[in-house]
Amino acid sequence: MNRNKVNILMVDDQPSKLLSYEAILGELGENLIKANSAREALEQLLKHDIAVVLMDVSMPEIDGFELAETIRQHPRFQKTAIIFVSGVHLTDMDRMRGYARGAVDYISVPVVPEVLRAKVSVFAELHRKARETEVLNAELRRLSTILLTTQDEERRRIARNLHDGLGQDLTAAKIMFEGVLREAKFLNGASEQSGELRNLIDKMIQEVRNISHLLHPPMLDEIGLGFALSWYLEGFTKRSGITTSLDTTPTDFPRLPSELETAIFRVVQEALTNIFRHAEASHAHLRLVNRETEIALSVEDNGKGVSDQVVELRPGSVGVGIAGMRQRVKEFGGELRLRHGDPGTILEVTIPMPSPASHSSSATAPASIAS
Repeated sequence: MNRNKVNILMVDDQPSKLLSYEAILGELGENLIKANSAREALEQLLKHDIAVVLMDVSMPEIDGFELAETIRQHPRFQKTAIIFVSGVHLTDMDRMRGYARGAVDYISVPVVPEVLRAKVSVFAELHRKARETEVLNAELRRLSTILLTTQDEERRRIARNLHDGLGQDLTAAKIMFEGVLREAKFLNGASEQSGELRNLIDKMIQEVRNISHLLHPPMLDEIGLGFALSWYLEGFTKRSGITTSLDTTPTDFPRLPSELETAIFRVVQEALTNIFRHAEASHAHLRLVNRETEIALSVEDNGKGVSDQVVELRPGSVGVGIAGMRQRVKEFGGELRLRHGDPGTILEVTIPMPSPASHSSSATAPASIAS
C-alpha cells in the first residue's frame, strides 16, 4: 500500500536504548530519527515535520518534563504527540506532571515491543491523516479561489459584451428607426406607434445597461470602490425598497488593488442580497474604513436577525452565499464575522492592508466615467 511516511523522533541519552527503540519500531515502516539529548531533539524538531516524539524522562541537563514543556511552548509543536518512556517516574503524580507538560501517553520500562509499536502507530497514523487533510483542504481552497476568480472574469466579460455588443446594436437600431420614421412620418397613425416603439427600445437599452453594470460596474475599475458602492446602494434601494446608507473613512476613499476592490464589492452585493431575501429589514447601513493596517467593512440591518448557529458559522448552518463571502475574504488573509444586532444582524469583515507596492499599478483612476 502506497502511503506517505511520517517522522518519529526518539530521544534518549543512552545509545543502546535508541537502538532498541529502532529495532522495535522498524516494523512500522516510518522514518526513525534519533537524538541523544534535548538540544539534539529540538534541532531535529526544527528541521523535520515530526509526528511522534518518543522521549526518556530521565536525561541529564534537561529532563523529559522540561523538554516537553519547551516543545509545547512553540506554536508549531503544540499538537505534536509526545510519549514518555520511564522506569523511574511511575507514580500518579509523575504521570500527572507529564500529562500537564504535554504528554499524550506514558510507557513504563521494561518496554513491551507490541505495546510500544501499537501506541506509536496510532499517533503516527493520526498525524498522517491530519497532514493529508491539510493538503486536501489547501487544494480545495485553491480550487475555490480559482472558481471565484474565473466567475469574476466571466462576469466582467459578459458585462462588456452586453454593453459593447447588444447595447450598441440596440442604440444603432433606435437611430435607424428614427431615421426611417422621419422619412415616413406622413403615414397616418405612425406617431403613436412610433412613440411606443421608441419607448420600448429605450427600455431595452436601459435594461441591458443595468444588467451589464450589475454584473460588473465599470466605475469599479474606473474610479474605485467608494463610488461603485454608492451607485450600487442607490440602485439596490430602488429595486428592493430597503433604504440604505454608507459611511466611508476617509470620505474620499482611496483606490485599492483591483482584485481587492472586486472582492469587497462582491461581499457587499451578497450581504445585501441576503438582507433582501431573508432579513425582512427596512434599512441597511454600510461602513467602510481604511485604517493604517487593515480595511474594515461592516453591513448592518434592522431585520429579524439570524440564529446563534449562523452567527457562530457552524458547519451546515450557513448557505453558499456566506461561504462564498468567507472564501473571498480568506483569499486576502482576512476574517469574516457575524454578530447579533439590536435588532438585526451585523456582518464584519477585516482584511490586512496591502503594501503600497502591491497596488500602485492598479490605483490610478481615470478623470471621468464612460457613459
